[in-house]
Amino acid sequence: MIPLIRRLALANIIANVAIVVTGGAVRLTGSGLGCPTWPRCTDASYTPTGEMGIHGVIEFSNRMLGWVVGLVAFAVLVAAFLHFRRTRTARTRGLMLLALGVFLGIPAQGVVGGITVLTDLNPWVVGLHFLASIGVLVASYALWRRTIDGKATRTVVPGPLRQLVQVLTAVSLAVVVLGVIVTGSGPHAGDVDAHRTGLDPETIAQVHADVVFLLLGLTLAVWFAARATASPRTARAALVLLAIELSQGVIGFVQYFTGLPEILVGLHMLGATVVWLATLSVLWSTRGGGDGPGEALGGTGGGAEEQRGLGELQLDQQRAAVVAGDQVDARVEQPVNAAGDR
Repeated sequence: MIPLIRRLALANIIANVAIVVTGGAVRLTGSGLGCPTWPRCTDASYTPTGEMGIHGVIEFSNRMLGWVVGLVAFAVLVAAFLHFRRTRTARTRGLMLLALGVFLGIPAQGVVGGITVLTDLNPWVVGLHFLASIGVLVASYALWRRTIDGKATRTVVPGPLRQLVQVLTAVSLAVVVLGVIVTGSGPHAGDVDAHRTGLDPETIAQVHADVVFLLLGLTLAVWFAARATASPRTARAALVLLAIELSQGVIGFVQYFTGLPEILVGLHMLGATVVWLATLSVLWSTRGGGDGPGEALGGTGGGAEEQRGLGELQLDQQRAAVVAGDQVDARVEQPVNAAGDR
């Protein structure tokens, strides 16, 4: 059952990323009010009419994709519930609760989407709609990783590295939030009559870029610290995040200096979700599960052995070495015959 839940959880992540991208397409094509009301598309119909044109089709298609995302989340919930009914363990109970959180997040996100329409695409509400998707992605990613690693119950890296990763995560979230504010002050409002935040786009874009540079520096710091403390899983995750950040940064600068073409803005929105998922991967790499495979405690100070020097550990290994039929004399550190030489 776990492999099935894992595949469904991965499909759930992909579906939630897709709804973000298609939501961006709605805004970038000026179709934000293609269906001018909610939950219906018009006052008299749940579907777009011919008079609404392509904008009505685009907006309605995005709403229909929301139902698909909900069905995937419901499938994950059913699979997790059945698995819990069969096993009744703490791990499967945790999976079920995460699946329930993801499922409940979908209608909540839909309600926020409806409010964006009813407020004529208020940029702050539109931004909240995007951030709701980011929140659902957190639960979706945690659910998927729990099917692989089990419950993350202990830290498997040194405390300072764990704290550095937490700062990295907070800054990554700040980058996402500032990106939303930049979008709310920019030209792509979703409709020609939609309001903007009124903030200066260049000033907000500069603040956003400054925090991006901070994020790059923190990612490098995590990579170096992970390598120095023999935390290879965190080092690999940080390196992947760095590569994604650099790619996202290139797209961001190109779109800014080319007048924000729609295709690049759409790719940048996709990149934002990928950066966030890669950040969650770094955060998850610092934890290990008590009931699933986890990274060994390398240099973490988690137990008595981790507190001792390398030389003492090597000496212990020498003392523990045995030769067939021999044992170690603790006084001379040399093997002697177990029966004794006569």
